[in-house]
Amino acid sequence: MIYSNKTYDEERALYGIEDSTVANCVFDGPADGESALKECRGITVENCDFRLRYPFWHVTDGKVKDCTMSDTCRAALWYDENMEITNSVLGGIKALRECKKIKINGCKINSEEFGWRCEDLSINDTSLVSMYPFFECKNMELNGFELTGKYSFQYVENAVLKNCTLKTKDAFWHCKNVTVEDSLVQGEYLGWYSENLKLIRCKIVGTQPLCYCKGLILEDCEMVDADFAFENSEVQATINSHVISVKNPINGFIKADSIGEIILDSKREPKTECEITTKE
Repeated sequence: MIYSNKTYDEERALYGIEDSTVANCVFDGPADGESALKECRGITVENCDFRLRYPFWHVTDGKVKDCTMSDTCRAALWYDENMEITNSVLGGIKALRECKKIKINGCKINSEEFGWRCEDLSINDTSLVSMYPFFECKNMELNGFELTGKYSFQYVENAVLKNCTLKTKDAFWHCKNVTVEDSLVQGEYLGWYSENLKLIRCKIVGTQPLCYCKGLILEDCEMVDADFAFENSEVQATINSHVISVKNPINGFIKADSIGEIILDSKREPKTECEITTKE
């Protein structure tokens, strides 16, 4: 079945359709209806303009191509499984939540609270502006991803990020089993309370990074504006730059080009057992 060149504004306009194509349609109008494509299966949606709330809920096996979701298109994709979203613009708060097996390629997204509690996410060549993205997500792969936001990747588990630009505050708090490669990570208070966070060939910019970490690894990284780094962390770090200050790491080793100040509190228990060396 093909639905094309139509305007839909009623409640559940195309509810439950299967094995169908929706092309060149607009979802807007005075009826202000919600949930246009709820509980659909096997759909391809192309060149459509979504301006109403909750269009893709409980959708299985769907493809969305060259579509636009305006800032009035709130909570666009929830409880979906096996979806591909390509060359599209996603606006509106909470654009993706509690979904599984989602692939996003070549998209531009501006959505607060994006991607909460999702599993099996693959995101490539996509930009995101978001206040609080990827809360409690599991099994993520991101490549060529650009983020501008705050409070990102909190409680994320099992993620790999490559060639990314992350401009964000409080990233990776309480995360587990996350690897970041060849990326820029710029913000404040990076990775506090993380477990098995690994950064490889990354540029890390910002104050008080990587504190209270377990199993932290840095390989050939650069640090900028890093003061009071590694406080109360288990760390193995090779840093090809200057570090402003290091404070009370628990154990492991830190190798840096130079360190401005090493702060080891004599009254602290347990005592620091971290080997700290510099090239200077």
